[in-house]
Amino acid sequence: MRNDPRPEGTRQRSRDAPEVAPGSGVSFVMPVLNERAYLARAVASTLAQDVPGPLELILALGPSTDGTTELAGELAERDARIRLVDNPAADIPVGLNRAIRASVHPTIVRVDAHSELSPGYTRRALETLARTRAGNVGGTMRAEGDTPFQRAAARAYNSPIGLGGGAYHAGGEEREAESAYLGVMRRSVLDEVGLFDETIRRGEDWELNLRIRGAGYRVMFDPELSVTYRPRESWGRLARQFLATGRWRGELVRRYGTRNSVRFFAPPALVVAAATSGAVGALQATRTLRGVPAALAALAHLPVAAYAALVLGFALARGAGGIRERAWLVAVVPTMHLAWGAGFLAGVARGARDTVDTSRLSGRNTPLP
Repeated sequence: MRNDPRPEGTRQRSRDAPEVAPGSGVSFVMPVLNERAYLARAVASTLAQDVPGPLELILALGPSTDGTTELAGELAERDARIRLVDNPAADIPVGLNRAIRASVHPTIVRVDAHSELSPGYTRRALETLARTRAGNVGGTMRAEGDTPFQRAAARAYNSPIGLGGGAYHAGGEEREAESAYLGVMRRSVLDEVGLFDETIRRGEDWELNLRIRGAGYRVMFDPELSVTYRPRESWGRLARQFLATGRWRGELVRRYGTRNSVRFFAPPALVVAAATSGAVGALQATRTLRGVPAALAALAHLPVAAYAALVLGFALARGAGGIRERAWLVAVVPTMHLAWGAGFLAGVARGARDTVDTSRLSGRNTPLP
């Protein structure tokens, strides 16, 4: 049965999204900030999509400092299908909404400058939208890396051990889903539910899909849809990304409570377990705890020991890459979980407020995924 976010008595009956005429066109929308190293590949994979009818690509340009804006201008000069809009605040939902409002076609495809669409992605998504009459369709995030660190991060992204059991990470069969990675959406559905919430800097896609499902429309996961994603390039940037993301998930729990999946509570549980183990260890080291109480308290170390064994086994498993990638895995997986979990606890306690992801550029609001 579909997980409907509305309380009993207020739920919309399941609805089909309005159909659109074949060949009526597709608008791709892409928020961009400090992506010079990735933008050309992202744009090329988008414009190469086999789309029945016209297509356009709207780039929402944040205040980049690495030459991204100049590169975007050059790309737009070479191809009339590319249009540019300003996103001075650099926030994802603001940029997406500006791009959507500037677009003209009845189907919206969200793309990111750090990602590349697989060949046939859009045509397949359009077929799935038409067949299922869903309001939104998404596929699988397939992380890839160019360096040992990035490849280790990608392996963690692609495994349930790293990012849990979300459909677009775990894969599986076509089914209704809680959310969708990126998303291929009907404009009429977006107009009805109100576009992206511009007060949410991270998790804006989950919140939008919550409203889409709340309005009675289906959100579908299609495993045949694949997007290549490039993780952060360094340990510090990865930690800052996950800390900010966890903080905003905590904010979403404050706003929506139990509508959040149980899996979101695993990383904060790990943080609590690690803190408890550390406190018990300190008491044992100072001999504040001795005898039977110390032996009983030692049970607090078991969850952390089991987790450490799981991470080590993951790093040593077949196909984990070379020695450097395996070594990075031992650092990457706990970093992702502990940073996210710590951010989550802070977000639940105090909200996200003006929390931003500075992993693209230190000291700036750089909240792109």
